[in-house]
Parts: sequence; C-alpha cells; structure tokens
Amino acid sequence: MNISIEAPKIPQHLETLHEPLYTLQSKDEFSHARIEHFTIDRQEAQRVSFDKTIFEHVDMIESHLAEIELTDVIFDQCDLSNIPFPRSFVHRTEFRNCKLIGTDFAQSRLQNVRFTHCVADYSVFRFSQFKRVLFENCSLLGADYCSSVFNSVFFEQCQLDTAMLSGTSLDTVDLSTCDFTSLQIEIEDLRGCIISPYQASSFVGLMGLVIKL
Repeated sequence: MNISIEAPKIPQHLETLHEPLYTLQSKDEFSHARIEHFTIDRQEAQRVSFDKTIFEHVDMIESHLAEIELTDVIFDQCDLSNIPFPRSFVHRTEFRNCKLIGTDFAQSRLQNVRFTHCVADYSVFRFSQFKRVLFENCSLLGADYCSSVFNSVFFEQCQLDTAMLSGTSLDTVDLSTCDFTSLQIEIEDLRGCIISPYQASSFVGLMGLVIKL
C-alpha cells in the first residue's frame, strides 16, 4: 500500500528540557527540545505548543492539556494513558511504542500522523478530522472514532474489535489486514469500505441477514 505521510522534521541539535514542564502555563511554547525519562505530573494548561520536539520515555499523570498543538513531534515509548487532549492540532507527529489507553483526542485535527506499535485501547477520537493518518500494528480495542471525518486514513495489522465508528464514513478505508469480530457501526458507514472475505460475516447482522448452517 502506498501511504504518503509527511514525517516529522526534526533538527539534529535539540536542547534537553525538563524544568519548565514542572509548572506548565497556558500558551507556553516549546521548540527544538528533547524531553526524556521524565514525568509530567498534575499539570493543567491550554494551548501549549511543542514544535520540533522529541519525547522519549515520558509519562503523563493526572494532567489535562486541552487544545495542545504538536508540530514535528515524536513520542517514543511514552505513557499518555487517560490524558485529555481535546480540541488539539496534531501535525507531522509520530507515536511510537506508546501507551495511549483511554487518551482523549476528541474534536481534534490530525494531519500527517503515524501511530506505530501503540496500545490505544478505548482511546477517544470522536468528532475529529483525520487527513493522512496511519495506525500500524496498534491495539485499538473499543477505540471511539464516532462522527469523525476520514481523509486518507489507513489501518494496518490493527486490533479493532468493538471499535466505535458510527457516523464515520469508511469509504476507501482498508480494514482487510485488521482483526475484529464486531464493530459498532451503521450499515451506511460501510459503503466503499475494503474488507477481507473472512470479515464479511461480521457485518451480516447489520444487513438483517441470518446465516443458516
């Protein structure tokens, strides 16, 4: 599959950053930074922006960062579970081997974003806009994509069982390499979706059909 997604543009020289993250303030701006082996604990701020930044082995605990702006950012082996990032803008960003269980990106815009080998069960993306986004080898059990707009969204070798996709058109979206027994979705949302013959039986009930053995 030809997937055209812009990679983060990270300069060679980055400044190691820790101290300012102990007291995050709304509209703080960080650029050309490396943040590693650090915990962002009990911080609440809005419209914090990170540009050309690498997060490595960073955990966020009991923090709320609404409307965060991420441009040219890499998260590597980070734990962002249950952190609210609603109404955020995420561009040319990669999440690698991250824990995103219950992470909330509702009403966000994601463009040129890769999620690779992430555990993102019960993550929330509802009412979001996706453009050139790849989920690769991710666990997305029960993930919520309801009422979102997909434009060049790719799922490769993902666990999608019980994911919620109602109100989201899957036209041209290829789910054929993914693993699921059921999805929460309406039959009209499936028009144009690409699935494998094995997966077809998962949608028989949506069409009002009964399989007689």
